[in-house]
Amino acid sequence: MSRGFDAIVIGAGQAGTPLAGRLSDAGMSVALVERHLLGGTCVNTGCKPTKTLVASAYAAHMARRAADFGVTIRGEVGIDFAKVRGRADKISSDSRASLRSWIDGMANCTLFFGQATFESPHRVRVGDDVLEADRIFLNVGGRALVPDMPGVDAVPFLTNSTILKLDAVPRHLVVVGGSYIGLEFGQMFRRFGAEVTIVEKGPRLIGREDSEISDAVRDILEAEGIAIRTGAECIRFAAQGEDVLVGVDCHEGSPEVLGSHVLLAVGRTPNTDDLGLDAAGVATDARGYVQVDDRLRTNVAHIWAMGDCNGRGAFTHTAYNDFEIVADNLLDGADRKVTDRIPAYALYIDPPLGRVGMGEAEAKKAGHRIEVGKRPMARVGRAVEKDESLGFMKLVSDADSGMILGGAILGTSGDEAIHGVLDLMVKQGTATDLAHAVHIHPTVSELLPTIAGERKPA
Repeated sequence: MSRGFDAIVIGAGQAGTPLAGRLSDAGMSVALVERHLLGGTCVNTGCKPTKTLVASAYAAHMARRAADFGVTIRGEVGIDFAKVRGRADKISSDSRASLRSWIDGMANCTLFFGQATFESPHRVRVGDDVLEADRIFLNVGGRALVPDMPGVDAVPFLTNSTILKLDAVPRHLVVVGGSYIGLEFGQMFRRFGAEVTIVEKGPRLIGREDSEISDAVRDILEAEGIAIRTGAECIRFAAQGEDVLVGVDCHEGSPEVLGSHVLLAVGRTPNTDDLGLDAAGVATDARGYVQVDDRLRTNVAHIWAMGDCNGRGAFTHTAYNDFEIVADNLLDGADRKVTDRIPAYALYIDPPLGRVGMGEAEAKKAGHRIEVGKRPMARVGRAVEKDESLGFMKLVSDADSGMILGGAILGTSGDEAIHGVLDLMVKQGTATDLAHAVHIHPTVSELLPTIAGERKPA
């Protein structure tokens, strides 16, 4: 026997759970389906545990630097990794418990645990239950991509999920992939005491960023003793005893790296391959991402896709914004579009990188005549006072209209201070508007008006 609902939400992640709440509050009967853990990537293998680990790694780093601040610590700074991991596990567990309490309090929502599979455009099977609804929403997320590299199937490897289950710090962690996830784990485990090598196929780290950001990030990581191998065009794997031999064939240095552990951090793939989307007629692209329009509706009119699985954003904040777009359009008569969203994100190494809008190279490629304001963090009073003066801040604007096109803050509090640029961009403010703002001293943000006023043609 099938069970009828007004809506089925597949995936209790950062878009699915709040959408279930909004629909339930609107009086709709909702089936919320989750095959594993409530909270999705953010709560279980993403933001919550990893940023907790980053905080522990930062504490260890600052403890080692105590003498720089006139603070005396007797003896070596040690790492109780069981406690480090236990703290991260607890924060994730507490978040799941909070979510369960929230869901249980939704008056019109029924929670199902199990794999959801379409049997027809309106029908979804979850174990022995068959659910039917006139509206269906996908929020199934993504997982680590396992690359098709020689020998990868013959060696043990870690992903961003399984590395969180380690019970000890690796002796030598080889990170394959020099982008956001790989760099965060690389610096984190270096600060926990591991030897770390980062292997990147491309010519530089985080290739989507302007080259000066990539170069500065590399300098920061190498200064902490992390080995960086770029231009690794022939990555391959082989077992050597209990270790893993990673072939890199770089232009400089040894052609092979021997590690005790290997982390694969080369990208993500959507969790859409086992949903039976063909039975629903839902179209995906060549990589498996669900194709959606600007309002996040699929090619099947009564099915929407939100979060990582739609390929329109790979962050918790973009997934939550997907929920807001769908809910406001459906329930409030709005006409919000995903293309109205200004791209913004952060890289949580230390110091962090906060980014919004276009970089300099991207703005030029788009045909803008640009002006750039820039300042090293060594000339930011707050950073100097904290003795955390690595990095720089940068603003990019259109030279003709004065409109702000983007910004980057690689430096202490950069992930927070960048919102001053983002908020002004949302309101279509100009660099002159920013230059005339009066910010609080002493902060990192107070230099945003300064660099806006100092911008020059680039």
